[in-house]
Amino acid sequence: MRRRRFRRDPEPPQPAEVASQAAPNPRPTSAASLARTVRRRRDRRSRGLRGPLAPAESPLTRSRAETFADLVLDAVERLERRWRRELQEVEFAVEDVPPADSATDSPVPLGRLYRGGAGQDARIVLYRRPIEARAAGRADLAALVHDLLVEQVADLIGVEPDTVDPDYGLD
Repeated sequence: MRRRRFRRDPEPPQPAEVASQAAPNPRPTSAASLARTVRRRRDRRSRGLRGPLAPAESPLTRSRAETFADLVLDAVERLERRWRRELQEVEFAVEDVPPADSATDSPVPLGRLYRGGAGQDARIVLYRRPIEARAAGRADLAALVHDLLVEQVADLIGVEPDTVDPDYGLD
């Protein structure tokens, strides 16, 4: 059995005296056609709207962007325990994708360091989507985020990544 699609009229309903002067409507206005239109507006099987699938405090309700931001915060806190004075004037940020101006023949950047100067703080930016594309799972993603932050901080401070964090590359 084929299903028919019904479209609503683009015109608003007219009062009775104006409707009598207007051209006759070519659509049938039987009770059956009105019932089909009404049924179309309701949800499936008239059971009402469903509630949330998971409680608000569970990890299932967090978006991928929020989960990624939490991983970045964990990695930054881990680095700040050891390098608090050096990272005091550093801003950490997360963006979805790198800007279009970096679209050259080089590979897609996973992060970028903007050195401070002229009254601006240094800024380390991680690009969420390219990093997530390279990670196999949550543990791998956390290790990759940590390693990228260690590399950027090492570049900013001017030391080797192993000096910034002895666990660099081991996760």
